[in-house]
Amino acid sequence: MKTKKILFALLGACLITAGIVMAADHADTPAVTGKTTDITDVYAFQGQNTNNMAFVINTQGLLTPSATASAAFDNNTMIELNIDNNGDNVEDLVVQCVFNNNTMYVYGPIKPSMTGSKSVVEGAQTISVGVTPYGQNAIIASQNNFMAFAGPRDDPFFFDLDQFKKILAGTATSFNNPGNDSFKGTNVMSIVLEFPKSLLGATNGKVNVWAEAKRKI
Repeated sequence: MKTKKILFALLGACLITAGIVMAADHADTPAVTGKTTDITDVYAFQGQNTNNMAFVINTQGLLTPSATASAAFDNNTMIELNIDNNGDNVEDLVVQCVFNNNTMYVYGPIKPSMTGSKSVVEGAQTISVGVTPYGQNAIIASQNNFMAFAGPRDDPFFFDLDQFKKILAGTATSFNNPGNDSFKGTNVMSIVLEFPKSLLGATNGKVNVWAEAKRKI
């Protein structure tokens, strides 16, 4: 049986390196603002099992509770986690998340057949998980040394936007302690993946990772 590889093209991206967040973006370019393709944050940290790494990709920021109830992942959009394990800023491995019938299907980590702004779904499916409905207990899948979750979560990003605007306007010189969380009460559509560090292929114990939203073309 022949299989057809579907091409996806880049719409938006968010980067972290060596576990330190380098970009957070809750109001992106007009092409993705308010759309399912908008990536807000990417987090990477050691799992509770210290042999694992956990990755969180948050999308569709600034969702109100009422908007969260109807929020969904896009069947025509791939969310791709890129892993650079040799420091050349080119993805050596990818973990690809695609959606269909309210289920997330995960592929990888696998060496991609193409790098950069375009991708095709690579290899065999690693794990799948149903998308957790808003207000219900988290659905977590565990398979092939992977754990996965997809669904709405409270936005963990903290930022005092009002104070930031005052600093830019010259009416304040610093942030307050404690500050005011401008994102309090808003939600994101979140993807959480956890799998063994040994699958990252790191040559010096470090990896660069970034996430991309790619639309089916």
